[in-house]
Amino acid sequence: MYFIQPHEKLPPVSYADSEGLLAVGRDLSPERLKEAYYKGVFPWYNEGQPVLWWSPDPRMVLFPENLKIARSMRPFINQDKFQVTFNQEFEMVIENCGNVDRKGQDGTWITPEIKENYLQLHQEGIAFSTEVWDKTELVGGLYGIYLRDRKMFCGESMFAKASNASKFGFIKLVEKLKTEGIEIIDCQVYTSHLESLGAEEIPREEFLKFLS
Repeated sequence: MYFIQPHEKLPPVSYADSEGLLAVGRDLSPERLKEAYYKGVFPWYNEGQPVLWWSPDPRMVLFPENLKIARSMRPFINQDKFQVTFNQEFEMVIENCGNVDRKGQDGTWITPEIKENYLQLHQEGIAFSTEVWDKTELVGGLYGIYLRDRKMFCGESMFAKASNASKFGFIKLVEKLKTEGIEIIDCQVYTSHLESLGAEEIPREEFLKFLS
């Protein structure tokens, strides 16, 4: 694990420890974030901690063609239970993601600094949001980093205020990304929820080939 100064580049991801922790530092600028994502690195830490930079091995990813839509979701999709927009309310989405009470986690990594810098990336056209609506009420959504030139979307966080709303938004996002030629969606680390949607773990070395 490395302690990095604002003027230093992130170390090679091969230096990450067995859990994927690569470096510690305070710099969370948009420039640092762009450097990180293009190197297969992402920030994840709790409020009050220094910024922790991660590059786990293996890496959880979803190939769009492998998306699984559960039978229980079919009525929601077929009946257009919700309405979905893209990049219309980024600030509302990241705010709601930061307010989610997540089991086993002390606080949130979506700090005011995270919100400020990802909002700037959104204004640059890099950070991207999906909004799920029940008429005029925002009931779910997710956001991430859209590396168009690498044909990759890096998912960051999602929230739901109505049953299946975030899953509905994720399915619609994957379908959209597939039509735009995206080859891989970075889901970062394993969860059974992501696995149920068709995501799988691949070696970090294989994941990095998509960024090279």
